[in-house]
Amino acid sequence: MIDVEGNGANPPDLVEVAALPITQGKPNTSGAGAWLIRPPVPVTGFAARIHGLTNTVLTDEPPWDDVAPQVEGLLGQAWICAHNAHVDYGVLRRHLPDWKPDGVLDTLRLARATWKGLGSYSLDALIAHAKIDVRNAPGQRHRATFDAYATACLLVSLAAEYDTWDALVATAVPPGMPGYPAPEEEATLW
Repeated sequence: MIDVEGNGANPPDLVEVAALPITQGKPNTSGAGAWLIRPPVPVTGFAARIHGLTNTVLTDEPPWDDVAPQVEGLLGQAWICAHNAHVDYGVLRRHLPDWKPDGVLDTLRLARATWKGLGSYSLDALIAHAKIDVRNAPGQRHRATFDAYATACLLVSLAAEYDTWDALVATAVPPGMPGYPAPEEEATLW
């Protein structure tokens, strides 16, 4: 599971990254990594109101170049998952141009296909719908560690609806993302 928080610039600079493995069907906080990052461009007031990471909080944190090898080392080439994954994946790919995971699962895409007709597919709405207990989540909502933990719980809940990994992948990987199932080749005479 991954989650990133940005500084509000477009394109965003990272101010927080969290990566959390799932082990035996549960979020594994002992194997997690979390980094605060001092961005090169100040955090906007809007972004700070969402995640609470102000320029003052980040003043003594390392810049991205200092933490990038640790982040890339933890991620490796493993499958990643995020809620609205194209955002997190896109930001990480821009910051780690040589990194490529084996696949990208999107819990937003998976939830829309699995639980049709919900009024909202926000992470908060899906936590409520699935009755996910986030009392043990590290940190607070809209911080990378909390959101990665909550998304891990959401993925576990959604995965229970699928009989096989291939069925889950066919639903959860957005087109064009790593891991997207290749179409079966049609038989030809040649």
